Amino acid sequence: MDIEADIIEFKVPYENNKTLFIWDILPTFSEAFIYESVSKIFSDFGALYLVKVCENAAVAEPGYYAIVKYYSSAQAYRAQRATNGKGLFQESPVKVRLCTRQNPAFTNNVKPLSSSKCQELANRYLGFNGWSSKVVTLQDISSSDGAGDLGTGAEAEELTLKYGCIVELTFPHHEANCRGVGVAEESFQNDPGHLEMCMKRGKLQKWAKDKALVDAFRKVMLILLSSGKIAVECRLDPDEILPDEDLEGLIKVNDISWSQFETVEEEDFLSELSFNVSHFP
Repeated sequence: MDIEADIIEFKVPYENNKTLFIWDILPTFSEAFIYESVSKIFSDFGALYLVKVCENAAVAEPGYYAIVKYYSSAQAYRAQRATNGKGLFQESPVKVRLCTRQNPAFTNNVKPLSSSKCQELANRYLGFNGWSSKVVTLQDISSSDGAGDLGTGAEAEELTLKYGCIVELTFPHHEANCRGVGVAEESFQNDPGHLEMCMKRGKLQKWAKDKALVDAFRKVMLILLSSGKIAVECRLDPDEILPDEDLEGLIKVNDISWSQFETVEEEDFLSELSFNVSHFP
């Protein structure tokens, strides 16, 4: 018997076959009730990246529609087949279809998940005891490019703080592990007071750790087998060296852009989608 496998990656799902469009939702329910009902029903088929409930356009009949985004195309397909034409949480049936069109430009701008989304996804499939993370090293690397020193003249008024972090992910039940690197920095005018400096350092340390965690999860693939078992694979770059020490030298070579870790807002994500309902029966 062939065993089918579904792969889930820790990145923002952009594929149109992972997005469901649900409409013919009655206006008799509140938006909050619809959101909770849709989330509960469709999460039974797999982890959800996004649930969005909107009012119908003014030119349409009163009511709502919803958008549900999965990490897995197979789960989205099963959910569509199981829920289309059913009443779900109302007496009259709703229509459920896969997204039919998408802006091609979005496929070239794939982004990693946020730190909170990564942990949420890992907890869903591996459990709270199925993975762990630890900080290998966290260092102030402001001095690596001359930042952090105040001199004389107008240009010397700007102070830059910069932290680098290495985080290691471990999956004890799968004998897999990987590491990620995160960099956080902030520039500001004039020398801040002691309290403000402490607060900024704490914020940057947390930011660097979050980015390192995201970078580590970026290398992880969850393989969902039809038997119900889950395998974990870590994609390692043979040219990547993540030592326990000498973080400063590592960051100089592999400095990571902030934009790589910017989170995609729901509104930005939805603006990249378009739905063609004219062909739906």
